[in-house]
Amino acid sequence: MTDTAIEAAALGKRFGGPSRRGGWALRDCGFRLPAGRICAVVGPNGAGKSTLLAHAAGLLEPTEGTLTVLGSHPSAARERIAYVAQDKPLYPQLTVTETLRLGHELNPGRWDAALAERIVTDGHLDPAARIRDLSGGQRTRVALALVLGKRPELLLLDEPMADLDPLARHQLMGTLLAEAAEHGTTVVMSSHILGELAHACDFLLLVGDGRIRLGGAIDDLVAAHRLITGRGPLTDALAPHTVIESRATGRGLTALIRPAGPIAPGWEAAEPSLEDILLAHLRSPDAPALLTPGATARSSASDMSAAVTA
Repeated sequence: MTDTAIEAAALGKRFGGPSRRGGWALRDCGFRLPAGRICAVVGPNGAGKSTLLAHAAGLLEPTEGTLTVLGSHPSAARERIAYVAQDKPLYPQLTVTETLRLGHELNPGRWDAALAERIVTDGHLDPAARIRDLSGGQRTRVALALVLGKRPELLLLDEPMADLDPLARHQLMGTLLAEAAEHGTTVVMSSHILGELAHACDFLLLVGDGRIRLGGAIDDLVAAHRLITGRGPLTDALAPHTVIESRATGRGLTALIRPAGPIAPGWEAAEPSLEDILLAHLRSPDAPALLTPGATARSSASDMSAAVTA
């Protein structure tokens, strides 16, 4: 057992062909995700979220740097990992029952048939229906039944519930969180549904322009920021602090900052919501990055490489 689910050091991935980042989907990514966390991976389209998850699943090899999963190379931990990609690849000619049977045969030592079947049954799916005849939301339910039935130590979900209706999404998220809590599963999921993340996740990785711009326990990230409002010379009020975003609001001014001392007199400070922090960083891509101590990679790239090949 390890206390670290994923650790990256100077991780970079470059694909062929021109792009606005010179072909780099990821560049100089370093972070640590402690085991047992429910981690949200957020960021704009094309930021590198899917590429990061594919590396953790062992489907891609880095161009530079290293990434370890559960203390080893992702390929060595594959039996302990479950991954659902955005397109949720399933065998279209198989029925629902045959798909679950395949999951059992591929994971004979750890398959939880009762859980997988319950997830399918809760969606009122016909066991004899072929995958190709299911709706997108129904295929998502089957894919989640497969990965949860595997009982993985690390569950990687790339936009897992985007095609589910709100009720089904709420139901499956509840099942996912309950199973993760009971078995200590680490869950990493990318999502654009910011409002649900604060309730479902306790750890955050914000990816922007191929880099990690925010990383850490959500409570620590919220505690590191303050939302200040008031009137007066904004430059004087913000001078000592790290400014993420400042803008006019009505007759006053509002700024999200990382305080570096007392707030100037006449300005009110409040704890921001996670959504406040995420939206401010998304609107301000040049804002300084922040990794909390618990999210900082503990090993250098060379140390990690030696550990993986040892």
